Amino acid sequence: MYRSGFLRRWPGWFLLALLWAVTFVSPLRAEDDNTGGVAANAPAGVLVSPEGVLRLQTAADPLGMVMRERVAAARHALPPDIIRYSRLRKVSLPRLERAIIAANGVVSDEMRYMAGLLRVRYVFVYPESGDIVLAGPAEGWVPDPAGRVVGITSGRPIIQLQDVVTALRAYPPDKEGPAVIGCSIDPTQEGLAKMQEFLRRMGGTFPRGQELQTARYMSTGVKNSLGLQEITIEGIPADTHFARILVEADYRMKLIGIGLERPPVRLTTFVEKAASSSAPANALFRWYFVPDYQCLRVTEDGTGLELVGDGVKLVGEDEVVMAGGARAQAATSNAASRAFTTSFTKKYPELAARSPVYAELRNVIDLAVVAAYIQKQDFYTQAGWKMEFLADESKFPVRTYPAPKQVESAVNAIIKGSRIMTPIGGGVQIEAEEALQAENLLPDEGDQVRKLHEEVKVSLPADTWWWD
Repeated sequence: MYRSGFLRRWPGWFLLALLWAVTFVSPLRAEDDNTGGVAANAPAGVLVSPEGVLRLQTAADPLGMVMRERVAAARHALPPDIIRYSRLRKVSLPRLERAIIAANGVVSDEMRYMAGLLRVRYVFVYPESGDIVLAGPAEGWVPDPAGRVVGITSGRPIIQLQDVVTALRAYPPDKEGPAVIGCSIDPTQEGLAKMQEFLRRMGGTFPRGQELQTARYMSTGVKNSLGLQEITIEGIPADTHFARILVEADYRMKLIGIGLERPPVRLTTFVEKAASSSAPANALFRWYFVPDYQCLRVTEDGTGLELVGDGVKLVGEDEVVMAGGARAQAATSNAASRAFTTSFTKKYPELAARSPVYAELRNVIDLAVVAAYIQKQDFYTQAGWKMEFLADESKFPVRTYPAPKQVESAVNAIIKGSRIMTPIGGGVQIEAEEALQAENLLPDEGDQVRKLHEEVKVSLPADTWWWD
């Protein structure tokens, strides 16, 4: 038991453990400026070691000079027709595949970055010309200091062909797609049991005037007892860029929730609302990203769809950790957790505009839903497209990233309330076919999608695969 000098009952050391890799531990109040967390304006991403351990990385560009130089170089290098902003750029998937084959499999940046598509807003099939068309806003691109490829003026992430292909392979023309695409990170039962034992040994008192030292001791003890956590990827290969987006978005969201990353917009975090009496000491909070399944507006004949809304929700699930490390459903939900998930969902459009990883998450969720729709409506047969080249990993590799397998715990201890609450898990869960259920489909009011489908009708030279 941790005792010395004058003793005090816990005045509210509120212990939060995030089950993801991170290279810092903050023993200070979340509202302090020197938490050691990620600043709201710091370009950030993740690295995965060859052994599969995930870690945060940040890129220093405090004055934005690196980015300005890169933008200037991109403006000089990119063709004028592709660099300019387009409200509705169109990309034909079969034509793009043929263009890659004609180039002997050599993929240009124009192909790699889908002619600068920022988001897929429409999907159309044209049986008469054999085209499946993705359409949406687009512009030229530039890599930011963290290595993310973003729009040259908007700063929004560009859709990448490798993510499109990963989604299409998940819902191919010749077999059923997965029930779920997503990621999850979970503590081992052994780690949870060791954490519970550490907290029991520590006891309920601490030395007066040694709050910071106690917080550091608690943070280190919980982190060490939990050990490495396990990452699970479902529905897609774990060694893809698509999978890495899921993991990073979930990871960064939890850093915000427990006060280790400052959000780029004002929102209610979990640590701000957590109250001492709102949950038992062995509470396990789990937060999941899920699609907004009422996101499709379709034509009456099914040949066109529009993706509407912001596409992403954050939901919560509360559990308790038993003495042996087993987990069980909590009897009641937590108000602080609900406040955080509600605020995060409400502010998601602003977050996506300021932090590219959340726009990337929305993009890959959109791609999963689009791929499921293409499969369900059998656009492959209608367009006469077998996707033989892009479906073949040996011809078009997308499984080129180290797969994230394990992460360390990041722990934040703050003075708030009077209980110890420990780890937070969760993930991303995309049930793409749920969006295709009849009750979730939105009507094509005023035949707007049908009319646009007719306007976009393909009549192009054989070697053209994108157009405005």
